[in-house]
Amino acid sequence: MSTNRPVSRRDFLKLVGALPLGWAAAKTLPFGNARNNIQSGHPNVLIVLFDALSAYDMSSYGFDRATTPNINRLAQRAIRYHNHFSGGNWTKPGTASLLTGVLPWTHRALNLNGRVSAPFVEKNIFTAFKDYYRVAYTHNGFANQLLFQFESVIDELIPRESLFLKTYDALVSSLFRNDEDIASISWIRDMKVNEEGSAYSLFLSHVFETLETRQIENLKPRFPRGIPATSQVNPYVLETAIDAVTNRLVEIPQPFLGYFHFMPPHHPYRTTVEFFEAFKDDRLKPVEKPPEILARKIISQPSLERMRTEYDEFILYADSEFGRLFNALETSGVLDNTWLILTSDHGEMFERGIFGHGSKVLYEPVIRIPLLIFKPGRTAGLDVYEPTSAVDVLPTFAHVTGQEPPAWSEGRVLPPFAPDSPDRGVFAVQAIDSDPNAPLTQGSVSLVRENYKLHYYFGYDENNREDIVKLFDIESDPEELTDLAQTKKGTVDELLDEVKTKLAEANKPYLQ
Repeated sequence: MSTNRPVSRRDFLKLVGALPLGWAAAKTLPFGNARNNIQSGHPNVLIVLFDALSAYDMSSYGFDRATTPNINRLAQRAIRYHNHFSGGNWTKPGTASLLTGVLPWTHRALNLNGRVSAPFVEKNIFTAFKDYYRVAYTHNGFANQLLFQFESVIDELIPRESLFLKTYDALVSSLFRNDEDIASISWIRDMKVNEEGSAYSLFLSHVFETLETRQIENLKPRFPRGIPATSQVNPYVLETAIDAVTNRLVEIPQPFLGYFHFMPPHHPYRTTVEFFEAFKDDRLKPVEKPPEILARKIISQPSLERMRTEYDEFILYADSEFGRLFNALETSGVLDNTWLILTSDHGEMFERGIFGHGSKVLYEPVIRIPLLIFKPGRTAGLDVYEPTSAVDVLPTFAHVTGQEPPAWSEGRVLPPFAPDSPDRGVFAVQAIDSDPNAPLTQGSVSLVRENYKLHYYFGYDENNREDIVKLFDIESDPEELTDLAQTKKGTVDELLDEVKTKLAEANKPYLQ
């Protein structure tokens, strides 16, 4: 049979199930044989996170492309939060805020190789659910660094590499556990053939490419742009991880706390053949916005539109697999006693000359993320428009499972489980270039209160100004096109004073 024949979805799932030892998910993991034994009357809590999933590009939040048909359908029985914000604009601060219940200026996981500060090794969602069976997995190397910190309070930390395809790239994850990011960069430079057909090691790179191609040849027809990978290493298929999670959640003791962090739709955007060019002829024309002064370099509008289309196609892949996970857990009976949370760690940008989530800015596409809560037995949908934060997840699920929300959390119990707080301020923080062990002298902060959103950028040299302040009415101007900083000075002063007060409080423990 020719390897170029298109692979059907059924054939593909059979192929994944038949992968050699180390590839297939559920049968390879050193999980043991725990029985599904309910130890108390408490419900389970299951957090499912898709990396870099922006609410801005989800049809379930009003986007014009039909990117999330399965989530749209399931949202009819969920509590859906329309103005939910990440704690930061990339994985490390965003994930740490979700897991600790505090903002980046407090947990201090700010940098590429950053970790949460010492107190939060013992103050996190896993310690808050100490009477639960705690299981976690992530595709993402930055998030995995955080899970390593919490490993002593996690009953089952699934090895990250166990749900990758078994290629030579996986050696980077397993051999360089504590320095994975630096090792991955070196591996890419030496061994990966780039688009021009070259690499640092001209001989070894082509030998490697030939050997790896033999390993994954049968999967290639499934992914027209290449097999999904974390950056350029660690190829994976999402079906493998979804099957592993489904099988494992049926087996483990209850009540359980599960945290599962999957890579799609994070770049590189490599969707399946079913969704390839799904939006080719839809003629979506995004609003063009002026270039951002804090952009590292300006990407052309045609390039941004092309990458956004590929991203939206990759969202379809994540949406399809979430639908499959939901259906499997519902059929198995797991959801009968499980609160299921669908969310993300941050969003993605394709505007103002900016691609992705590596810039300093905090516009809506990069920090407004989905939050859908599926309550056991709930059959009716509910839409919540009050601004909410990722730091609210921990205290909320402590509350709904009959526990006292931890005193250290900076979050609040979400509506409808507590009274609305319409005047509450919701923050996001970026300080990737600041010293986590010192007062923050450079960074970005956004504050959303009611219909206003303040942007505060401090310590940057751009535009010959130390501080940049912008104000938008995100209710009437959701695209953040009209800066009101000069016409709403009273509002700016009030919100900026609140930001600076909070920043001073966060910096206080680090003053000499």
